[in-house]
Amino acid sequence: MQKSNMTTQLELVKSALLEAQQALNNLLHNEQTLQEIVKAANLMIESLKNGGKILSCGNGGSLCDSMHFAEELSGRFRLDREPIGAISMSDPSHMSCVGNDYGYEEVFSRYLKAVGRPGDVLLAITTSGTSKNVVKAAAHARELGIKVVALTGKPGTPICQLSDVAVVTPGGRYADRVQELHIKVIHILIELIENGLTEKTIKE
Repeated sequence: MQKSNMTTQLELVKSALLEAQQALNNLLHNEQTLQEIVKAANLMIESLKNGGKILSCGNGGSLCDSMHFAEELSGRFRLDREPIGAISMSDPSHMSCVGNDYGYEEVFSRYLKAVGRPGDVLLAITTSGTSKNVVKAAAHARELGIKVVALTGKPGTPICQLSDVAVVTPGGRYADRVQELHIKVIHILIELIENGLTEKTIKE
């Protein structure tokens, strides 16, 4: 590899890391968003303590994030504790069946109707805030008495308008930076939930 190519690639690496660092700093200094994260965790803790569960959904990378969130709760994160009720709406057979018979916009809302119950919480992940199937799931959640936590990258979007708590991460120009902050928020939510369910206090 020519030295000039290596230099160009190293500059790209540094630029990407600096942009990610700036996005994280923006989140760290956004007091309102930090408070929303705590509110979201407390909403989930209250549901779980009352026998509810957390359902999660998203598309593409956000679907992977929804699965990551659920498995860390039902499996294990940091503490050796009882499994926590969380389900990612990511069953491929369900999604292909519903997508084929009813359309892709219905894949999450139909699953939610099947297994969601009043008192549950939906974690709806969409970087744009406009994903039609996620927005539709949030709308049905409200009809079913299920609280909605939105994890998104833009304020004032349809998912924010349907949510009880909206965590809007200031990621920057592209969705990948938003998603990088989303996984950090997800890990923080899990830690707060673990602490909350093991009698450690969370202060807003």
